[in-house]
Amino acid sequence: MRLQQENNKLIIAEGLVEVWIEPWGMNGLRVRMTKEAVMDTKDWALTEKVEDCKATIVFNEIDVTDPWYKEEAYKAYHMKATEASITNGKITAKVSHEGWISYYNQKGELLTAEYWRNRNRLNRYCVPLRIDARELKPIAGSSDYTLMARFEAFDDEKIFGMGQYQDRQLNKKGALLELAHRNSQASVPFMISSRGYGFLWNNPAIGTAHFGTNKTEWCAQRTKKLDYYITAGDTPSEIEEQYSAVTGRTPMMPEFGLGYWQCKLRYRNQEELLSVAREHKRRGLPMDAIVVDFFHWTRQGDFKFEPRDWPDPEAMVKELKEMGIETVVSVWPTIDEKSENFGEMADRGYLVHADRGNENHMTWMGNTIFYDATHPGAQQFVWERCKEHYYDKGIRCFWLDEAEPEYGPYDFDNYRYYEGPALMCTNIYPAMYAKGFYDGLKAEGETEILSLVRCAWAGSQKYGVLTWSGDIYSSFRAMREQLQAGLNMGIAGIPWWTSDIGGFLGGDIKDKAFQELLVRWFAWGAFCPVFRMHGERSPWYEREEEFINGVRQLTSGQDNEVWSFGEDNYEILKQFLFIRERLRPYIRACMKTASDKGEPVMRPMFFDFPQDAKCWEVEDQYMFGPDLLVAPVMEAGMKERQVYLPEGTKWVDAYTKQTYEGGQVITTPTPLEVIPVMMREGKNYSIYEV
Repeated sequence: MRLQQENNKLIIAEGLVEVWIEPWGMNGLRVRMTKEAVMDTKDWALTEKVEDCKATIVFNEIDVTDPWYKEEAYKAYHMKATEASITNGKITAKVSHEGWISYYNQKGELLTAEYWRNRNRLNRYCVPLRIDARELKPIAGSSDYTLMARFEAFDDEKIFGMGQYQDRQLNKKGALLELAHRNSQASVPFMISSRGYGFLWNNPAIGTAHFGTNKTEWCAQRTKKLDYYITAGDTPSEIEEQYSAVTGRTPMMPEFGLGYWQCKLRYRNQEELLSVAREHKRRGLPMDAIVVDFFHWTRQGDFKFEPRDWPDPEAMVKELKEMGIETVVSVWPTIDEKSENFGEMADRGYLVHADRGNENHMTWMGNTIFYDATHPGAQQFVWERCKEHYYDKGIRCFWLDEAEPEYGPYDFDNYRYYEGPALMCTNIYPAMYAKGFYDGLKAEGETEILSLVRCAWAGSQKYGVLTWSGDIYSSFRAMREQLQAGLNMGIAGIPWWTSDIGGFLGGDIKDKAFQELLVRWFAWGAFCPVFRMHGERSPWYEREEEFINGVRQLTSGQDNEVWSFGEDNYEILKQFLFIRERLRPYIRACMKTASDKGEPVMRPMFFDFPQDAKCWEVEDQYMFGPDLLVAPVMEAGMKERQVYLPEGTKWVDAYTKQTYEGGQVITTPTPLEVIPVMMREGKNYSIYEV
């Protein structure tokens, strides 16, 4: 094993294996390992040019005594060996004479260390478990590898981020997470540790992350190299700022993104959609965006309006614009085999390929194949069709659905992209899907870009993605799960996030239990980064016997407007529409900070109060920006709930106006029309005032 310096890199070399450790951004290091003659050049999420950082690299020669030799002849058995360290600001990586790595902050405190239960040839007489910290194992019959990276586990460590998973746990310590996208699951493999570091698994391969009690393991099923980024900081906000600097920051949120978005399963036609918008305005209610959802098109992959139901999109967009409403149009990446674009896209290699069996990826409402969003030519082709049929008619905002993509089934070993086998790179798909539209809009001179996308990966934020949590169920359990999903997406670097208010699957608008859920969720939605109503609202039925040009049509679903759930509930929902409007300047400032520093808009309590140990434990409340503490009601029939007030400041109840000292748990009433919100003293926002 050799330790050597090459320019600004510290290299661990042994045989054909090389490990590179180099400074990457402020207080950060990038670590790569290869068994190839040349290091793979893909940067994946680490796309942003980092400032030249001059690392301090130190080599030390040490004496190594082998304690296992007791014979007289070896009593004074000594060998010379070398250890090294590389420092970039607040982080130092120390490499032992055996080649394993540990990481420290500027105070000399251990952050994390590789899990190494092996010895190299230097100590060949002592080989215990033979478990290496990093393994690249060749896959027979290919030039690729399976990868395993292991780190020590710490009993006191808490782990946050990693994207969006459908469970209740905000703290992911102890979790086994699939590094793969599914409908309602987004793998964004960046985490912040309570020990004072952030870690990005810079690999879009299918795999797992296991934050066990005995060790932490990261696995990639198929890859070319080990690649990760680690950064140290004194606070979570410092770590987030450093991470977003190397993966990219979200642009500034367009003004229409700050208000209320109206959506439902599907507005069936132009007149139906316009009538809802007109009624909103007639009632004097605010609305900033309305969505033309799926199957408004002639056929999947045509990327254009069905002319019978949408006869004059230009006039529709113009009228909505005059009402101050942005038109959002759904785009799916599915290309029907009967689409007018299928032949050309197949011929040019713009479709995802199957290595075996039938090429069809989905059979719902047509036999369809996903276009290959990793292919630059396919990105441009799809954008040009959408420009012709949507952008040129006034559409500026797109709903990029099915972005995982939602394979049926998720046989990742069977799919192949321009970028490589799906097992190796499929998690990059949603980022490249968004990039195609971002680049297209930017080329047209657009400066305020936002796309509603059903999935994301590390770095997606720089393409203006607003991620939502997919087709979740209408229940209080699902609502509770979305709270941690949204908070962990923010920590993972995706600050624009929303969920389907009321849930997507299920939910009868005439059912009192569902109405209670809808009202509670709507109140919470007013304090999410984006405030958006959506849902299929059962029971609904496909119009199975109605076809347009051979394409089966869908119903409009149940009503999903604020006046659809009873008059008493309408008055409550209307209140929160205006609460959101009054908070607009505050939310705009939060969005500016997100753009400037990568700070999540909604974030766990520890983000703003890292010195308060209790804030690392609380999981059912959060901070909405720096000044508002929000405690959603996420159980049916709840009449009151407990709220923890962080120490170090006084808090004012936004509803009762009562002031409390921090550092205590209070019990506050939760009538249906109230979501508990606490304001920092001196920050008197007009929340519950009429």
